[in-house]
Amino acid sequence: MTRKATLTRAQFEDRLFGVLRWFVIAFLAVITVAPFYYMVLLSVKPIDALLLDPGSLWVSAKDFTLSTYRDVLKSTDDGGQGFVKFLLNSALVSLGTVILTLLAAVPGAYAVSRLKFFGHRQVSALFLAVYLFPATLLAVPLFVIFAKLGLSSSLVGLAIVYVAQTVPVAIYMLKNYLVTIPASIEEAAAIDGAGRLQTVRKVILPLALPSLMATGLYVFMIAWNEFLFALLFLAADPEKWTVSLGLAQLSNGVEVPKTILMAGSVVLTIPVVLLFFAAERMLTDGLTSGADKS
Repeated sequence: MTRKATLTRAQFEDRLFGVLRWFVIAFLAVITVAPFYYMVLLSVKPIDALLLDPGSLWVSAKDFTLSTYRDVLKSTDDGGQGFVKFLLNSALVSLGTVILTLLAAVPGAYAVSRLKFFGHRQVSALFLAVYLFPATLLAVPLFVIFAKLGLSSSLVGLAIVYVAQTVPVAIYMLKNYLVTIPASIEEAAAIDGAGRLQTVRKVILPLALPSLMATGLYVFMIAWNEFLFALLFLAADPEKWTVSLGLAQLSNGVEVPKTILMAGSVVLTIPVVLLFFAAERMLTDGLTSGADKS
């Protein structure tokens, strides 16, 4: 007689989670891809086809159109919505926010993770405590201060506000990564005659590149999608509107077809998606595994 092979607990769990993993992946794919697909679908339909069959999940060749994107991207002088200008404004503010935030967060995160000073363990909690204050509570005081400084209707002033919002979380994210870098690497650099600034610039920053990319991408998305402070600071000057303000204008417009609104939503989303896929490889490179050869 042959004995039936019995599964061990580890084998059973491996098979069970192997099957469940694909169900979870499929579920997450549906809830993330399906809304985006429907948004893109509506953006390439004429409004009459949408009104005839709003529940259709396909667009025929005769109904396919890109006129909605032309209407969104054309300047207001040509009868469009002027989203090219909004995209440029958002790009300037977001990239400026990323650069200024990383310039401030890198030395701050290094100091918290490496230097020993009174209360250094509590500093991270203090940084995150900033987010206990709702944005609406800070909006009016910040507007008054920046109005007195002449920066209330300025992209520079808006970027500075974003930097104040993103530096605490950027320091927290970078600190959590820097503490994983072995201290022996810095000790080896010091033995070779490198100063602390040289060590940070030539050793720590290359190793921390994945964290820098992830933090920079996170900061970029915050600045790109932010609406409250953009509305407060830039509402009086449409030439300086960001893309989130432009999209809000479309959603509030009674005469704006929903197909054009969906095209504007796609234009708002695509840059962040492309940036993520462009930076995906760099997010996985430069890890510290194998760097410590002691």
